[in-house]
Amino acid sequence: MTFTLPDTAATTGPAAPLLDADFYAFQHQLSEPEQRALSGIRHFLDTEVRPFADDHWERAESPRHLVPRIAELGLFGNAFPETAQFPNSAVFRGWVALEISRADPSTATFIGVHSGLAMTAIAVGGSAEQKAEWLPRLAAGELVAAFGLTEPGHGSDTARGLETTAERRRRDDGEDEWVLNGSKRWIGNGAFADLVVIWARDVADDQVKGFLVRTPTPGFRASKIERKQSLRAVENADIELSGVVVPERDRLQEIHSFRDVAIVLRLTRADVAWQGLGVAVGAYEAALAYAKSRVQFGKPIASFQLVQQKLANALANITACIALCMRVSQMQDEGIQADHHSAMAKAFVTARMRETVALCREIVGGNGIQLDHGVARYFADAEAVYTFEGTFDMNSLIVGRAITGIAAFV
Repeated sequence: MTFTLPDTAATTGPAAPLLDADFYAFQHQLSEPEQRALSGIRHFLDTEVRPFADDHWERAESPRHLVPRIAELGLFGNAFPETAQFPNSAVFRGWVALEISRADPSTATFIGVHSGLAMTAIAVGGSAEQKAEWLPRLAAGELVAAFGLTEPGHGSDTARGLETTAERRRRDDGEDEWVLNGSKRWIGNGAFADLVVIWARDVADDQVKGFLVRTPTPGFRASKIERKQSLRAVENADIELSGVVVPERDRLQEIHSFRDVAIVLRLTRADVAWQGLGVAVGAYEAALAYAKSRVQFGKPIASFQLVQQKLANALANITACIALCMRVSQMQDEGIQADHHSAMAKAFVTARMRETVALCREIVGGNGIQLDHGVARYFADAEAVYTFEGTFDMNSLIVGRAITGIAAFV
């Protein structure tokens, strides 16, 4: 299967201009083709995503109509040799995550779950046949995927506490199959996904295995989680698995324990750091525009010293986070990124993100709680990004284990 970039995103077009928040011109570290591709992606985000993001957020509906355009731009498949539209780096893919989250953190999460988590699980844990079967279809947007790891009673302790079970049995025709039972919670895209990567503990050897579950399978039930106040346009689901039968061919053949699952999480955790950076950039841009246009005491509030101090602090946070994200992605390109590297990036960047969106909400004042003024959505969405893909505390402890050689998880 081949893909063609539209003219607006062609790698032969003009390079994207620097963002106002890119104070040290980090974007110039991307290759010329990457910068040109970034221009088309940014155009798509500014014209087809950002203008409608508040409406989708308020209605708590995922922008599923964008799937064909997202696939056309290659945003689902750029990380995988089987589906990439052109050679690109982890740094480029991180910058794209920044750009998407800058426009809409919910859309960034939708893409991150589909391609970052589910497709990476197949790329890391699938056989050659499974990669050939699923990655092109997922990259083309023919199917929407989700990633089922977290459970109602287990988040941070999933590695040891996973309760969903998988039992292998032999059919009368001699073929093997697995029976899955258990529950999952907070599954992004889970309310409407066609395919869910379900992680379950093998009752025979007590090791975690991965399974590709088609959602029409009998015994699979997903219900949308309502009343969320963060990433509202991500349709998270509670999933119940009651005697779900999965053929052996749909077990991820290269996943043998949670150590293999951790490889997937290491790769995607760095992307979430970039996503958190995008949240901070989006809030900063909105606050800066507001400060220049909002007049109080006869002049724009951008002329007030305390407002400028908040803007300067926000920009310093963003600049430091870009540097950290750039380096952790360079390490991925070099093949030397370890769990503690991505954990530090996720923890530090999302903590600074939280500070930054708070500063930006202060700048916008009372209007900062209303969607119309640009900051409120980022302020609310930051809370979910701060927590998922490993809490600040757990990621800090992963770094602490690397520093001391002592695990302090319990």
